[in-house]
Amino acid sequence: MKTIRQIKRDARHLFRLCLVNGVLEQDHVRQVVQSVLGAKRRGYLALATEFERLVRLERMRHTATVESATPLSADLQAEVVASLARLNGPGISTSFAVNPALIGGMRIKVASDLYDGSLEGGLAALENSF
Repeated sequence: MKTIRQIKRDARHLFRLCLVNGVLEQDHVRQVVQSVLGAKRRGYLALATEFERLVRLERMRHTATVESATPLSADLQAEVVASLARLNGPGISTSFAVNPALIGGMRIKVASDLYDGSLEGGLAALENSF
């Protein structure tokens, strides 16, 4: 029986095979999943689950949500996308949303990281300091 440690090691190896120039290649992921599920070797479900977790974490790492109090101009959106690509690497997908509750500024969420430059966040930090 395969140990959890071996399954995680195998999943990381398969995951690295799916990276092309630091970007996750969707066709490679599909082929790996089909081969793992088709082989039905011992521990294949645990291996597929761990591999799926790694893919999900990688996708989250390359997805950004930008919220602002008012709609951003096209120039500012392009600048934000360029900055995020420079910080997080190529292949980051960005979505923009309007949230009037922010009062002003913007909030950027990439995976579990939150960059809060909004007035709402500043007021909340000021309230917590008292």
